[in-house]
Amino acid sequence: MDPATSPVVPVIRIHPTRGMASLGLKDLWVYRELIYFLVWRDIKIRYKQTVVGAVWVLLQPLMTIAIFTVIFGIFAGIPSEGVPYTVYTFAGLLPFTYFAESINRGGTSLVGSANLISKVYFPRLIIPLSAVITPIMDFIITFALLIGLITWFGIKPTSAMLALPLLLFFTIIWALAASLWFSALNVRYRDVVYTLPFITQVTMFASPVIYPASIIPGRWRLLYAINPLAGLIDAFRWALLGRPFPNLWLLAISFFTLAVVLVGGVFYFKRMERTFADII
Repeated sequence: MDPATSPVVPVIRIHPTRGMASLGLKDLWVYRELIYFLVWRDIKIRYKQTVVGAVWVLLQPLMTIAIFTVIFGIFAGIPSEGVPYTVYTFAGLLPFTYFAESINRGGTSLVGSANLISKVYFPRLIIPLSAVITPIMDFIITFALLIGLITWFGIKPTSAMLALPLLLFFTIIWALAASLWFSALNVRYRDVVYTLPFITQVTMFASPVIYPASIIPGRWRLLYAINPLAGLIDAFRWALLGRPFPNLWLLAISFFTLAVVLVGGVFYFKRMERTFADII
């Protein structure tokens, strides 16, 4: 064949990207259907062939709230700022339960999807992202139960409830930020999975779930505000129960911490991503 008339073969050069392009965030939109199928798969696995199904999602917080009310509300006498302790604690437990479930799922999501990661290419960021989206279903079911309790105790809703979707969004972002760190670390250090239950337990006591943030001494408020979940729980109580709006300065510190952890988590995750298939 004459070289002059032979077809031109394109040359594809594969090289690592640099800068913001290396994050591959646009690929999340390209592979959005994969996110949908992973979330739908996890939901079906969670509720398929169960005895009580979604009822367990209601029983678990109800039993937890009952224990908290008796031990901390009645025996310990922890204040609840003029709101029935049962509802006050439930409003704090709602975002915390979602966060705890999300990081437990997200932190182990990469190792749990080892077969998929080692066989086909797709943005690895999809795995922890879908893991933190799945518990939203439990959040919605539990939220409906909380609305019933609020109505039962005669607490009138306010226009602040319109901020709930935004607060849920920030809670998802915080869960994703933590999951990016834990999931990437768990690929290299498999004992991370054993620390997650302990971390969630510590986070609960470091957040105003069973107590109001107002009991924290003033000299500790700055350190306390570093936990983004603390500000978010106060904001949930403001939206659901009509409590005073959280301190803007402390809330700003919480969101600054959230931004730092999220940006750092994304870059660390993408840095470790190239070795996932080899190590996992």
